[in-house]
Amino acid sequence: MGELGGGGVCCDVRVVKEWSGRLAQIAFVYLLGVVLYAVDAPGLADAGVLKAPMWVRYAALGGLCLLQLAKHRAPAVGLAAGLPFLGLDIAMGLTLPVALAFGDLIYLAVLYGSRRASNAVIVVLWCYVGVAVVAALLVADSLRVALLIILTACPLPAMPAWWALNVRQQREIADVERARADQLARIAELDREAAIHAERASMARDLHDVIAGHLSAIAIQSEALLTMRDGDPERTRMVLRSVRENSVSSLTEMRAMIGLLRSQDGQEAFTSPARLREFDRLVRSADAAGLTVDVSVEDIEDLPAAVDLSAYRIVQESLTNAVKHAPGATVLLRIGRSAGNLVVEVISDKPAAAANPSGTGLLGMSERAEAVRGSLTAGPVEGGWRVRAELPVEEA
Repeated sequence: MGELGGGGVCCDVRVVKEWSGRLAQIAFVYLLGVVLYAVDAPGLADAGVLKAPMWVRYAALGGLCLLQLAKHRAPAVGLAAGLPFLGLDIAMGLTLPVALAFGDLIYLAVLYGSRRASNAVIVVLWCYVGVAVVAALLVADSLRVALLIILTACPLPAMPAWWALNVRQQREIADVERARADQLARIAELDREAAIHAERASMARDLHDVIAGHLSAIAIQSEALLTMRDGDPERTRMVLRSVRENSVSSLTEMRAMIGLLRSQDGQEAFTSPARLREFDRLVRSADAAGLTVDVSVEDIEDLPAAVDLSAYRIVQESLTNAVKHAPGATVLLRIGRSAGNLVVEVISDKPAAAANPSGTGLLGMSERAEAVRGSLTAGPVEGGWRVRAELPVEEA
């Protein structure tokens, strides 16, 4: 309630200030007219056909000044309502104060009126100027007199309209530029949101690749160890070594990721990224989890860093999926080069019974392949499952 009350007070103060400014402007124009009448300023026309006391002129001037209050709500109506006061003053002999006050109404109608009303006022003024020029040329005895009549009759209504039209055009240009700036700011905000979304997706993919593979292997190896009835000491030690290696690798890569996120401009890192030549660590983990991995790897030296890391993650995720979805399978791991591409193939002789083609793992592998302009296919083949990635080495 306090906030609402405070907003109401602020609104009332703003309204009071606005109306105070309007009344001050009206008072200034009226007092200027009174001063001009007091010093007996010369009229703009000879004495009119209507004889009336001086207070009528003051009343006409006051009426024109009060009509300025309609400048924001109905300026064109205020201009139309001022025509009788102008006609009354013309009948008594047009004076400078009334002409100035009516010029203010013209200015307000062109500046604050609607587009249609503003154009209508401009058209009427052009017609008036045309009629005034023709009438001056027809009535005047000489060109000099005609020119004097034109200079007397035309500038007073034309100048306020011209000035208001220029101000209106500048405001419209400013509005267009402001709208364009807002649009550019919105586009920049959308680009920023898209970049943040892409960065979050990249971080989620990296987090999945770094942690999920190791933890999945640890969980499966631990479960296998717990279900062993006749414990083979050598087998037990191998599984425990693999569990420890996966744990240490997970912690190391997690520490590297945290260090990268905390660093300034990504210039600091605690460890180098994983490389494909370290695939034997993945093979040992898969063996400890119950897979039989046949390896055929050649020509994996001097790979671009992006391709090297992508290939390593694809192999890691493929073996992890095989451990989870095809336990006890025989897996063929083939890595080599062909026609400028690094070809990575992981083939399991058992179908991935619980595999989800739309899962995070396959999606992450596809994104990694596309990031280096490569391609990846994954699907069932002759009673098994195959993941094949082709990563362009020369392009990268």
